[in-house]
Amino acid sequence: MGNILDIYTDFYGLTARPFAIAPDPALIYWSSAHKRAYSLLEYGIITRAPITLITGEVGSGKTVLIQHLLRSGAEDVTYGLVSNAQGGRDELLRWVLLALGQPAEAGDTYVDLYARFEEHLVAEYAAGRRVVLVFDEAQNLTVESLEEIRMFTNINTGTDELLQVVLVGLPELRERILKPGLRAIAQRVTAAFHIPPMDAATTAAYIAHRLACVGGKVPLFTPDAVAMIHDQARGVPRLTNQLCDFAMVYAFSKGSPEVDRVTVQQVLRDGVFFAGIEPAALSSEDETARVPVFRAGREA
Repeated sequence: MGNILDIYTDFYGLTARPFAIAPDPALIYWSSAHKRAYSLLEYGIITRAPITLITGEVGSGKTVLIQHLLRSGAEDVTYGLVSNAQGGRDELLRWVLLALGQPAEAGDTYVDLYARFEEHLVAEYAAGRRVVLVFDEAQNLTVESLEEIRMFTNINTGTDELLQVVLVGLPELRERILKPGLRAIAQRVTAAFHIPPMDAATTAAYIAHRLACVGGKVPLFTPDAVAMIHDQARGVPRLTNQLCDFAMVYAFSKGSPEVDRVTVQQVLRDGVFFAGIEPAALSSEDETARVPVFRAGREA
């Protein structure tokens, strides 16, 4: 028996899975919010903003925007991506140097690391390039690390700044930076945007777009199914992908040419969509009943 994922793509005439979980810039859906977020990223880089801040819930599409940015960078910009850096300022500098392709030996002192970092920035500037450091999952950075990043943005030639920073993280990152103790960092943030959840219309357009990208020629999800997916995924792209993918597997297993509301309810009732939904809330006798959404242990 072949791979079930290949079988279901063949069954629906698709060239690939439309709702794979891994971020794929080739499948990016440019909702109005994502367009604004990306425009702000570009604006921050073009205007040499010291720090640009992008926030959004888990699975809101932040990482795919960053990947798109890194792939479409200008020739005069050198990007360094630091993902989920942790530790003190020595460890932070090691992460940064490695992201820029520079050595960071275990025996190097902080002074050694900083000198190498500064030398690299000067060398890039002399070659006509600017350095942009992107910190993904930046909500995990300590206050000490955030302060160190602010100090990095002070490195300059006297007339030109040698480094720009993009901080990408969950909403609590924005909240932390706005606290009085981090006022110096907040003052360096000259561009900031929060990616909101998708509304119902955007979810429908998102699903249609992902299907079209892999050869989908007809609507595979009924309007009622799309409405339930939006309710249960709460407008989060990653959760929408998960639920749509499971629903397509279930529809394929039944030989159904479309994904309807009942199929989505079956996925939810079986508990395979593990996103805070309580399977017991689904009635096996009445599959047409609305499925309640549970948040923080209570029905919404």
